[in-house]
Amino acid sequence: MNPPRGIWCRITGTDLVRHGDGQIYVLEDNIRCPSGVSYVLENRHLMKSLFPEVFAESRIRPVANYPIRLRDMLEHLAPDGVTPPRMVVLTPGIHNSAYFEHSFLAQQMGIELVEGGDLVVSEEFVWMRTTQGFERVDVIYRRVDDDFLNPEAFRADSMLVVPGLMSVYKRGNVALANAPGTGVADDKVVYAYVPRVVKYYLGEDIILPNVPTYLCSEEADRAFVLEHLGELVVKAANESGGYGMLVGPHSTWEQQAEFAVKIRDKPRNYIAQPTLSLSRVPTISGDHFEGTHVDLRPYILYGKEIFVLPGGLTRVALKKGSLVVNSSQGGGTRDGGRGCLRNHLLSRDARDPHHRDSASHQTLYR
Repeated sequence: MNPPRGIWCRITGTDLVRHGDGQIYVLEDNIRCPSGVSYVLENRHLMKSLFPEVFAESRIRPVANYPIRLRDMLEHLAPDGVTPPRMVVLTPGIHNSAYFEHSFLAQQMGIELVEGGDLVVSEEFVWMRTTQGFERVDVIYRRVDDDFLNPEAFRADSMLVVPGLMSVYKRGNVALANAPGTGVADDKVVYAYVPRVVKYYLGEDIILPNVPTYLCSEEADRAFVLEHLGELVVKAANESGGYGMLVGPHSTWEQQAEFAVKIRDKPRNYIAQPTLSLSRVPTISGDHFEGTHVDLRPYILYGKEIFVLPGGLTRVALKKGSLVVNSSQGGGTRDGGRGCLRNHLLSRDARDPHHRDSASHQTLYR
């Protein structure tokens, strides 16, 4: 298969972390169906409503134009000669955990939100059912995983898309973002090879390093991991959302023994990494502030040009002492411009030295 314009990955969300040594690392790649950008936009809207003076006095770059950039990128995908293209957001439905984002982005872009039952394949094209009859669909922003896209080849029980979609895609009569197959790069074992892949194909060294990774499929690495389960973070290769993970320093002997059995049984399915001391930011916890661990997921769009959103999804580990920031594991989110309030208070100190004694400021500063 050849994706439109030869570009496989149109939308990327890459998780970054800062370790205690000050180095920023790439924690993992999210290329199949990266989610969370709606929370970036809603968090910023909320912060601007609560603290308008902060944004009036600070040079914080806007993020509100992301839906426009996303729509422009999708238009760039359209088959040649189609003007204007009809674009849709394909969602698994209301029971999906990211359904809010699917509906939010469709509304912000001014395009239709559809489920598999709203589409039909006929005469080598994809059509959408409407109250005015069938209308041809040219571009699909799919929020459905690869396995469910092609019931003929993968999940035969999939009811999330219409049979025949992939045949239309291969003919070039409909475009999909991201292209089917990009999910292979989300595999955490493949992640370990990315620096070598970049070096081989581009002749360049990566700028931001990966977290050092032990591959349990390799005998020496596996022996080391099994001996140091209490010190490492063990991850299932093709899981997401914080599932299938063991955080060694916070685990019990029973949990470590359970993972040892899993690793020996299916070593290819597991990798391990050192436990990073993620950077922390002040977060309201009950009636006080305390430091909580965070990571950052910037979003990149690849259309006529590459666009990097000047802000990202800042995920927060809300459980005290936790290093797991995934929302499915009790994590939360905050505005990517998280330093703006602190910087505003510090700049206010420069104008009003008496304000330095403010209890709220001292707590926030710490």
